[in-house]
Amino acid sequence: MLGIIGGTGLTQLANLEITHRKVARTPYGEASGALTFGHICDQEVIFLARHGYGHTIPPHEVNYRANLWALKDHGVDRVVSVATVGGIHPELIPGSLVIPDQIIDYTYGRATSFFVASDKPVTHLDFTFPYCDAMREALLQAATSAGISLRNGGVYGAVQGPRLETAAEINRMERDGADMVGMTGMPEAYLARELELCYATVGAVVNHAAGRGLSAEGIQMEEIQPLLGEVMSQVRHLLEQLVTTGSAGLCEV
Repeated sequence: MLGIIGGTGLTQLANLEITHRKVARTPYGEASGALTFGHICDQEVIFLARHGYGHTIPPHEVNYRANLWALKDHGVDRVVSVATVGGIHPELIPGSLVIPDQIIDYTYGRATSFFVASDKPVTHLDFTFPYCDAMREALLQAATSAGISLRNGGVYGAVQGPRLETAAEINRMERDGADMVGMTGMPEAYLARELELCYATVGAVVNHAAGRGLSAEGIQMEEIQPLLGEVMSQVRHLLEQLVTTGSAGLCEV
């Protein structure tokens, strides 16, 4: 079953026919909100708003372990994570979509593993390629079928938040090889790997990163909101196409 984690701007799916909601309690506490069960084009999915349905949980306080555990516990084996990002690479302009293939973790102080109890063995998992190739390919194929233009590949720089970055920090990240910056990519991606979930991210670029392009003199938050609605409309279209891939017929989009 497919699980969809919505970030900023995607606290609900307008194209999701909801059947029921369920509060998920896990060994790691409560998830960000109730799991929303439903169908997109007759395909069963579970949706979860990463920051809560009222968008009240900042990125550094999200209970990533509970979120991923709850999805896995309710039958999810594939996860699409939707995340807003700032564009560092010149091609990643506001309004564009990107499917990253690598990640750099700049976060700190977050619960980063399920293997922490004293009765659990020390476990090292390969993370050379942090995203699931099968899910990335499915998203790319869905984009082609839907006529949606997006960038294939890129390095996601995951920062702590909730503050935005300085221009110097973005310069450093660019030297490190980061193409985009966001606040929720880690430890979410690695926790999915520990749970053997096929996980990939759709990056929705909503602004130039600090010191770049239209953000050269500062990031104008009031300019992000109108763009957010437009880019999330593309994301919803992409998700509709994704869940119908391989089914008997496509829904109206």
